[in-house]
Amino acid sequence: MAYPERIVPDETEAGVVALHLRRYEFARPFCEGLDVLDAACGVGYGSAYLAASARRVVGVDVDEEAIAYARRRYSGDNVEFETQDLHELDFAPGSFDAVVSFESVEHLERPEAFLARAAEVLRPGGVLVASTPHVRETTRSPANPHHRVELSRADFEALLRRHFTSVELYGQRRVETRRHRLARRLDVLGLRRRLPFLRRAASLTGTAPTEAVALEDIEIARDGIERATELVAVCRR
Repeated sequence: MAYPERIVPDETEAGVVALHLRRYEFARPFCEGLDVLDAACGVGYGSAYLAASARRVVGVDVDEEAIAYARRRYSGDNVEFETQDLHELDFAPGSFDAVVSFESVEHLERPEAFLARAAEVLRPGGVLVASTPHVRETTRSPANPHHRVELSRADFEALLRRHFTSVELYGQRRVETRRHRLARRLDVLGLRRRLPFLRRAASLTGTAPTEAVALEDIEIARDGIERATELVAVCRR
């Protein structure tokens, strides 16, 4: 099974890009007119998206190749990119009004160290918007070989509350018809994940296949978190 970890919009199916960009769309109102850190920015497309309404965006990633691409493709007057390790963010305390960090903590050996630094670089009243895959039980041996840890909802929330006084959890999921949800429940052997032609047949249930979803086909909401594929947290100091 393939795990698309580095999303390059110019080279990736539109639906897969939409699943990732939807989180930036959700975060954008928290960033308008503010100084923003995009921690684990990848190739920078999300940083550029936020920069359209933020005062300033700094995107950081440990991957030097990704940062080089981001600088070539997405640098602008109010958006810049740096190579940094999330465990040791090299910014002074109170440097930012908002930190966004999507699909990052699961890649870290020490996610708590990153969250501690994220809280430190925020100004009083600042906000962290973060996401991680939604799994039933925490594991240090996830199926995805790129992940170091995958956290259950309870453990993700508990980790965030060690560093933030307010934590609101949301769930991200594709908008599905009842027929599609029924087909997914009946697929007890997980054939849809392993057989691409079955995923393409999703359109027969009235739900677009993953590669064809658009932003409006994806919701991030506080209700129905148990059906979410990703958890999205809004945290304040």
